Amino acid sequence: MIQYGMRAHDICGKSGMEKVFDGAASLGIRYLQLAMGKSFSEPDTGFGHFSDGLCDRIRSELAARGLHVSVLGSYINPANPNEEKRFSELERFIEMLKYAKGIGADLVGTETGRFSEDFRVTEETETERCYETMLDSFLRIRQAAEKLGVRVGIEGVYNHTLSNPQKIERFLRDIDSPNFDIILDGVNLITPESKGKPEEQNRIIRECFERFGSRISVIHLKDGNFTEGREQTFCRPGKGVFCYEELMRQLSLKKPCIVGILENSSPESFREDCDYLEEQYQRYRADRTK
Repeated sequence: MIQYGMRAHDICGKSGMEKVFDGAASLGIRYLQLAMGKSFSEPDTGFGHFSDGLCDRIRSELAARGLHVSVLGSYINPANPNEEKRFSELERFIEMLKYAKGIGADLVGTETGRFSEDFRVTEETETERCYETMLDSFLRIRQAAEKLGVRVGIEGVYNHTLSNPQKIERFLRDIDSPNFDIILDGVNLITPESKGKPEEQNRIIRECFERFGSRISVIHLKDGNFTEGREQTFCRPGKGVFCYEELMRQLSLKKPCIVGILENSSPESFREDCDYLEEQYQRYRADRTK
């Protein structure tokens, strides 16, 4: 089974903390991905504003509504070629690591970035120089994560530094730390070439589980498409080109009760989206597809 959750900033936009959490509770949600900068208009959770008291307040408000933070989102660009900007982002990420336990979060999540200051798509992201820059960032993060006893969730994307299952496996080998796990977003890893080719999409997902399945801690659930210019667009589950077959089969085999965070959903569509995903799970689970 999958335990469905939602990104907090998809629930009601940027609002006061209590309103955001009330919105989640009204949907019967337990599991959240919480990016506070995107979710809260107050309290101010900008860099340097955290304290034990603020963490205790956030945790208390979550507990009062039966909510749990599966992913504390602190999405940075660890491959930024501008060292000053990169180090500034690392400082912010490490602050999230410091207070993650106080909030009760399972892990702190980020993607792996692009080799550009403005985050534009560039061929430089595919270079070894980009990979080494990204790895340097995460080696610095590793020191803090291991000292604090906090896990980091890494999310691959087809046009980011970790763009495919092989690169993700290499990274896990190079970072060499049990404090790093994977947030698997299957839609993020399919390529424009795999559009309309379910067998190729299934191969990519199968390879993820073969190479690092034991390190997958959380999944993201959405759908997507590609423009003629190869730009990826995202949408609700079932409204794009993603084939859920292999993902659901592998989850049924290897990841009981995993948390699946819905993206690009809304309060109005959340239940319908969960129903669609559950239909896909029941259709493709391993004991139905032997």
